[in-house]
Amino acid sequence: MNFFCGFVLLGGLLGCTYVCENEEDMAPPAGVEFLNVGQGLAVLLSYGGRYALYDTGPDSVGVIDSLKVRGVDTLEWVVVSHSHRDHAGGFMEIGSPAGRVSGGGAAPRVHVRRLFVGPDTAKGFVRDSVLHLAFRYGIPVDTLVRGVRLSLEAGGASSMGTASSTGTAPRIEVLWPPDYIRVGENGASIVLHVEYGEASVLLPGDLDSIGERRLLELSPTLSADLMQVGHHGSAGSSSLKFVSQVDPKYAVVSVGEGNSYGHPANSTVQKFGYVLGDSTRFFRTDRDGNVKFELYENLGVVKP
Repeated sequence: MNFFCGFVLLGGLLGCTYVCENEEDMAPPAGVEFLNVGQGLAVLLSYGGRYALYDTGPDSVGVIDSLKVRGVDTLEWVVVSHSHRDHAGGFMEIGSPAGRVSGGGAAPRVHVRRLFVGPDTAKGFVRDSVLHLAFRYGIPVDTLVRGVRLSLEAGGASSMGTASSTGTAPRIEVLWPPDYIRVGENGASIVLHVEYGEASVLLPGDLDSIGERRLLELSPTLSADLMQVGHHGSAGSSSLKFVSQVDPKYAVVSVGEGNSYGHPANSTVQKFGYVLGDSTRFFRTDRDGNVKFELYENLGVVKP
């Protein structure tokens, strides 16, 4: 009897040691959070205590306050997918008064290490204002095209190039637009694809159905576990062919409550219903608020 108990106890201790070692060896999860910014889009990416932002939502909705509440005082980079106010306006909030720096200039509320924009041919007040603020605070600005890869790795806060990321950090690749076309407005949206082991995320911004078709011509095997619903769920995006090819397990649409556009369109919701097969995997920021996911190398995308 004593021998049996000792054997069981030893087995339990060995089992505990095995599990604990596995937990210690497990890479930390990456985070993807769709911030509730009303009728706009802002997606916070995180890994290893570092943060980046895909789009900033509209101005005057408090996106910077949302970041500060989460303890984010530095963004490794910000991607402005295109120059519409509901995607780029929030960038103007970084200039709100939050103290002074040497020389008498106002300090930004959140430090941005680098700003990425696309080759959007559309010009206007919003784009000019974003670039003016970047110049004012000395934020380097680069243009993204298909094939460029971004990083959230330590020591590579805002690395940009065509080489693969090293280590185990998420791999973030620009899929659209290619450098040989000239397009503006929604069709110019920078599309990002995030991979982290078994987990993958697609962020198409406001890409329209024409852009979706051309993107599939370039990336015919495109897929993702988590998908941002394009253009706030409008009827002009998220073609059934595109959504079926991506074949997400989860989808999130960023919309304002009672918006005048009728987003998301019923037809779009139905398409995702066909593909997802489960309405509980379709999230809306107007109903669900901030929507957060965790990305694990060996488990894929997990909804906490």
